[in-house]
Amino acid sequence: MGLTSRKVLALAVLLAVLLFVATIWLWPRLSRRTARAVLGRIGLMFATQVAIFAAVGLVANQYFLFYGTWGDLFGQEQELGSVVGRAADGTHMAVMDTQRTAVPGGGRPATAGQIQKVAVAGATSGIDSTAYVYLPPEYFQPQFARQTFPAAVVLTGYPGVAENLIKGLNYPSTAWRLARRGAMQPMILVMLRPTVAPPRDTECVDVPGGPQTETFLGKDLPRAVSKTYRVKTSPRNWGIIGNSTGGYCALKIAMHHPERYSVGAGLSAYYKAAEDPTTGDLFHGDQRLRNRADLLWSLDHGRQGDSSLLVTSSRKGERNLTSTEQFIQKVKAPSKVSSIILKSGAHNFNTWRREIPPALEWMSSRLSAN
Repeated sequence: MGLTSRKVLALAVLLAVLLFVATIWLWPRLSRRTARAVLGRIGLMFATQVAIFAAVGLVANQYFLFYGTWGDLFGQEQELGSVVGRAADGTHMAVMDTQRTAVPGGGRPATAGQIQKVAVAGATSGIDSTAYVYLPPEYFQPQFARQTFPAAVVLTGYPGVAENLIKGLNYPSTAWRLARRGAMQPMILVMLRPTVAPPRDTECVDVPGGPQTETFLGKDLPRAVSKTYRVKTSPRNWGIIGNSTGGYCALKIAMHHPERYSVGAGLSAYYKAAEDPTTGDLFHGDQRLRNRADLLWSLDHGRQGDSSLLVTSSRKGERNLTSTEQFIQKVKAPSKVSSIILKSGAHNFNTWRREIPPALEWMSSRLSAN
């Protein structure tokens, strides 16, 4: 049974309840001062507390999806699959697995689309990373066999896992429902975490002498996708969206790479690279690189490309409202900016689930399949 399985959660809760009841029932019998009774009390208390801790942890993980599998929890590496597409420069993509989309008819790709787990090897960045690719139903329908599709890179926050985007934020099922009712065009979604060098939080920076995360997301990833799937390479074919750290990364990649992405959306984004123990030394004393990673500084001092940007916040519950308003004020032509400002909403999945449908509709209206 998987880490996020409801059966695992139910068993953990049941075990915690049974151990608690057993502790109450057996405690009078273990009240004596003998070594056996003392060890029995210690064992019951320890087992009960571990069971309660595990149950609470599983409940929290079920909601936030910090870890998607037992392998993620224990840091185990996963083997790569066979290569199905390769670019001449060495960038390639491998399909590792396929899974159903959580919508009616989920077992039929031509009805519900399909989610493919892939491994991407970036020749320019030297980074290998896994991702999930959602292919809409039209991708598998004969009448669209020669049709190309727009694509959006979708990024989690830190330290989230890519499964968050499927099970917690429901990107594939949301895109399916919006396209089904004509609110957005069919799009390919490329879902991954920005932590491409785990456990380090690289803040999507090209770290001097370290992980070249910006190059991977800005160049290698879209190149590999276009070589493997029916997606063209023009900026009007590509968007990028994310939440929290992923939102910061999405805005930064769109701003710094208008030759690749024409649309970028940051949900609850911040606007300056974090520097803390999880990031390590990102800039090695280079103030130019630090400034470049500051989006407000970039808007003031850099050339703004022909990009469409979307930012979100809330009047109550988010800490980024002031900086979001500053970002909006600083965007100048030819760049364009839109915003979603909720009356209230904290920095969590519930807030982002309220923002994702309008954000996808907004993004779809600005992207082209051809």
